[in-house]
Amino acid sequence: MDVDAGALDSSWNTDYFLDAACVYDGGFTFMDQFDADLFSALRKTNFYYPFTSWQDWELGSWLLWSGLSLVAIDKFLSLELVRSLLLSFGTAKELCGWAELLPSSPCWHSKAIPTAFPTKSPVILYWCDPLECIATILNNPLFRRLIDFVPYKEYSLPTMCQRYSEWITGNDTWNMQSQLLKGAMLLGTILSSDKTNISSMTGDRLAHPLLIGIANIKMSTRLKLSSNAFMLTALLPVPKFVHENKCMHSVLEDRLIHQCLDIVLEPIMTAACLSVMMSDPDGHSRYCFTPLAGYIVDMLEAAMLAAVGGKTSPITMAMYKQFGDPFQHEPCTASTTLTQISVVKLKVDPQDIQGFFREAQKFHLNGVHEPFWRDMLLSCPGRFLTPEVLHH
Repeated sequence: MDVDAGALDSSWNTDYFLDAACVYDGGFTFMDQFDADLFSALRKTNFYYPFTSWQDWELGSWLLWSGLSLVAIDKFLSLELVRSLLLSFGTAKELCGWAELLPSSPCWHSKAIPTAFPTKSPVILYWCDPLECIATILNNPLFRRLIDFVPYKEYSLPTMCQRYSEWITGNDTWNMQSQLLKGAMLLGTILSSDKTNISSMTGDRLAHPLLIGIANIKMSTRLKLSSNAFMLTALLPVPKFVHENKCMHSVLEDRLIHQCLDIVLEPIMTAACLSVMMSDPDGHSRYCFTPLAGYIVDMLEAAMLAAVGGKTSPITMAMYKQFGDPFQHEPCTASTTLTQISVVKLKVDPQDIQGFFREAQKFHLNGVHEPFWRDMLLSCPGRFLTPEVLHH
């Protein structure tokens, strides 16, 4: 069992969850993967292969990250001074080809998404396997000693007052671990998204970039941008729908987001139910379950993801008129929302979008008929939609 040495403090009593996050054989380290690359033998004599030297790689890396267009890179490489450097690449196409030979990160996929109502342009979803992203983060050697594997509770002495710090110390984490098999590791998945203009000055291209990370990484490390604790796993599309009633455009957009999340997060949902073996930074194999532990969004997106109306709390049953009440309203649970949606479905066909939306409003719902979290084990919007100070 892995324990955090920092948690062993004489002024605190620490209880660790027994028989959690056991270590198994068959894992691999980051360097094991690097050395298994097709061209690893050539890198023994030239570490920068397929580039000829460090200077060759440095210039190529700068060009790839510069934001220059392929045409601009071609013009730069055609300069007589640059040609005299005898680089391993003479065109932007050759440079991109060399980059493709390097050990790769998770591959990207694309898919045309069919919609029930027409859009002004085809709806294309771009994503990479979120499970591969999580495996890459967990295996990152830079996070060695910065990942909590075993849930624990801390109590101050002598009052025995419980202290909450990392996600791994929470009661929800402890309860989720208690529902897993002996020796299993709870690997909390964190998502984050926000509608963003992804085109530069032209094109008016909007999308929801979806980032993914793991809650087991120490909070102080996870919150640093330089730590690269999150990876981009999808670009959720924001198309322009063609519908006579403009009020239905937002309903159609919300349904599309849930439909795309269904596709993107399918491997995560499967692993949350059936588990998956992953390697930690030390090369140990872990028996992992991947429930959704957190989804970092602003208030509008939180309501959309919880399938409730914009003036309704996504984590409680309170409406905007009740936000000032001096008591806590009952939680907005997944079972409650799904029951309400089922009642609406009995009265109106979801394909009748206007009629369905009118009926859904009676329950303060937003018209989404198939929330992406409906079949997700150990995950509830009232739990994973945690309030964020900057947005609330």
